[in-house]
Amino acid sequence: MSALIAGLAGLVCGVLSGLGIGGGTLLMVWMTSVTGVAQKSAQGINLLYFLPTAACALLFHIKNRLIRPRVVLPAILAGCVTAAGAAALATAMDTGLLRRLFGGFLVLVGLTELFSRQRDRKAR
Repeated sequence: MSALIAGLAGLVCGVLSGLGIGGGTLLMVWMTSVTGVAQKSAQGINLLYFLPTAACALLFHIKNRLIRPRVVLPAILAGCVTAAGAAALATAMDTGLLRRLFGGFLVLVGLTELFSRQRDRKAR
């Protein structure tokens, strides 16, 4: 039964990942709060989950000519360098602090989305 639930969670998160709206973030929340996976383990699982889901979504974005190499290549290079440093930092950090930082990030993103949508409505 737990494999079925994990599959359903992967399905929902895969749909969100394909839409580009944070399926991996939801997967992190599900793993840490529902299944009790440790934060650091959940991060590693999330990174592994991200690779095939991003590759699948990327195929469609390339097919529809939505990728701009001049924009994406510098971002990829900067992201790879900083991701390596941040991963080394995260594995050395206290798990409690890491959880609080991740929770704060989620709150910040939620507030940004909430207020940016209100701003968009006012502009119309």
